[in-house]
Amino acid sequence: MAKSKGALDGLFVLDLSRILAGPTCTQLLGDLGATVIKVENPKTGGDDTRGWGPNYACDTAGNPTDLSAYFMAANRNKRSIAVDIATTEGQDIIRHLAARADVVIENFKPDGLMKYGLDHATLCAAHPALVYCSISGFGQFGPNRAQPGYDLMAQGYGGIMALTGDPDGVPTKVGVGIADVMCGMYATIGILAALRHRDQTGEGQHIDLALVDAQMAWLINEGTNFLSSGQEPVRRGNAHPNIVPYDAFECSDGHFLLAVGNDAQFTRFCDVLGIAEVGTDPRFVTNQLRIENREALMGAIKPAIRALPRSEVMERLRAVKVPCGPIHSVGGALSSEQAAARGAVVQMPRDDGADLRLLANPLKFSATPVRYDRAPPHVGQDTREVLETWGPKADKSS
Repeated sequence: MAKSKGALDGLFVLDLSRILAGPTCTQLLGDLGATVIKVENPKTGGDDTRGWGPNYACDTAGNPTDLSAYFMAANRNKRSIAVDIATTEGQDIIRHLAARADVVIENFKPDGLMKYGLDHATLCAAHPALVYCSISGFGQFGPNRAQPGYDLMAQGYGGIMALTGDPDGVPTKVGVGIADVMCGMYATIGILAALRHRDQTGEGQHIDLALVDAQMAWLINEGTNFLSSGQEPVRRGNAHPNIVPYDAFECSDGHFLLAVGNDAQFTRFCDVLGIAEVGTDPRFVTNQLRIENREALMGAIKPAIRALPRSEVMERLRAVKVPCGPIHSVGGALSSEQAAARGAVVQMPRDDGADLRLLANPLKFSATPVRYDRAPPHVGQDTREVLETWGPKADKSS
């Protein structure tokens, strides 16, 4: 039976991005069926993340390849071409591909592609229907536009590090490049919206997206907490600023997570742990009161939790529908029954016959399922195919 077409089948994406934000976006577009051409500089060995070990896919002799685990996380369903855009020939190739493209995405510093004639103003003028997405650290305008964009700097500048970590510890970044990943998600949404507009009007446009802008946008409730009160939020570790109790708690044999979302749940929580008097204590009967008396409440409930094993606590709470859960390691999460049932890990065959295990796309479509057609490529492995099919060579032979 023939494979179902992806939702973005027929879309042609020219990817001039590297590292994580742009590649996250283009991998998602590729998963949805788009043809993605990833341009890599042969002089530097391609995307920087190819060298970000220590974990690599090995060849059949056991030698590490240019497929680092970091690179593979964001680069499946793409064709890689090795092109030096600093050369006249390379610029000609990119212009030919851009003429065929629906989307161009890049993450050079602002004005960084102008000297090559590959900037948004030049290409959009030549191709009015083109959707051109620029990702940078601080955007195409503003006082910090020339500053480089790294996930760590975006997390620091954008405020999330001030909220993350132990109350008495140092400001802490999120354990993965979340500013990059979320920026890539915003880029995907922006591109799809621009394509919708293009399909209705024939008019393309330029999307200016900054890591720091995206970071500030997903401060969500803590951002609006500050805007509403003028008071700086503080680090609370695993606790929640607006819900109590909502935290990681220590049992006799480890930790678990508890998220009491309303007053009825709090009463049931207290009842099953044998501290019903805490549930009726006037200091704790509403969430607002529990917030105001957070420290006193923690002192009242922690001993009861600490006296019991984790499995028993969670069994009791689940029986009365109080939200709780384990704290998995990465391996524990990816090997869980839930992960297996939902297909959280996908195996993709490599060109040498070996299988790669990758994180799957979480989207589940009823009509246009996610595609896993192309394993992450080696640098330039598709250069000949792409140039013969879509590049200057194709024009000359047609």
